[in-house]
Amino acid sequence: MRLDEIVTRLGGSLKGDGSVVVSQVGSLASASVGQIAFLVNPKYRQQLQTTQATAVIVPPQFAGETMLPRIVHQNAYAYYARVVGLLNPQDQRPLGVHPSAVVQSHVPASARIGENVVIGENVVIGENVTLYPGCVVGDDVSIGDDSLLYPNSVVYRHCVIGQRAVIQAGAVIGSDGFGFAKEGERWIKIPQIGRVVIGDDVEIGANTSIDRGALDDTVIGDGVKLDNQIQIAHNVVIGEHAAMAGCVGIAGSTKIGRRCTVGGAGMIVGHLELADDVHISAGTMVTKSLRKPGQYTSIFPLEAHQEWLHNAAQIKRLAKLAERVSELEKKLEQMEKTS
Repeated sequence: MRLDEIVTRLGGSLKGDGSVVVSQVGSLASASVGQIAFLVNPKYRQQLQTTQATAVIVPPQFAGETMLPRIVHQNAYAYYARVVGLLNPQDQRPLGVHPSAVVQSHVPASARIGENVVIGENVVIGENVTLYPGCVVGDDVSIGDDSLLYPNSVVYRHCVIGQRAVIQAGAVIGSDGFGFAKEGERWIKIPQIGRVVIGDDVEIGANTSIDRGALDDTVIGDGVKLDNQIQIAHNVVIGEHAAMAGCVGIAGSTKIGRRCTVGGAGMIVGHLELADDVHISAGTMVTKSLRKPGQYTSIFPLEAHQEWLHNAAQIKRLAKLAERVSELEKKLEQMEKTS
């Protein structure tokens, strides 16, 4: 596309020759002729002078640091994301239902149903929905318009998926939560009778599992983005536009506020509440409710193993040390009174 065509579609300010044509996006370091690169992190600004890209996307503060044709936008990273989508449109599956699919519900003519897909009874499929090969959709499920389910994703009975959802390969929506009652030495399974309700514009990563509610629903709000291999337990509620990186685990009945983020391998125990705009660092274990917005971290700093052993041993002594300090403070206070 020509640069001026991109700006017409996406906005931004064009500096330089708008007739320049680009066909792909690359980094400043690796882009070649015919590609458009982008600058987000200031530490890469020197690469503006050496890049082989035909054009660049830059924020306003760096617009004067190159003579290349450039698109200037306040949020250069978001603009880059939209340009990637513009130059790399989604592959389209064939319209209609593949002969190998097993379909027990009405499917609109605009849908694209792939090989060996199974669709149960009383399923509501929206317009322009795409189900890649091997998807399984249980009875009484609802899938909103323009949603896309990649191969071998599974949606259990009664679950609801909103519009424009993207469910990556192998994701499981609505499996039973971990609910058991102890009876002597045995565990009695508690039937999980809630649903998973997913809002609009949600993306679920590959092999992520979202458990159905035990009684009430598990709820994923509009605009939520979940990475790969995440575990969301039963009755969790995630607020709008939250985002979580890979291997996060959230135990049951926890409520996550709007716009929260959780770094990779973050763990949140059950029955907690996180306020809006709480941000959890990677590898952090959250064991209490967080009622104020902000960044939270509980990672022990990385160090050489022997040093870690030494410091860990000292940490074990902190309780006794605190008791000794308290006793010394009391004795000091008594001495001051007697003097």
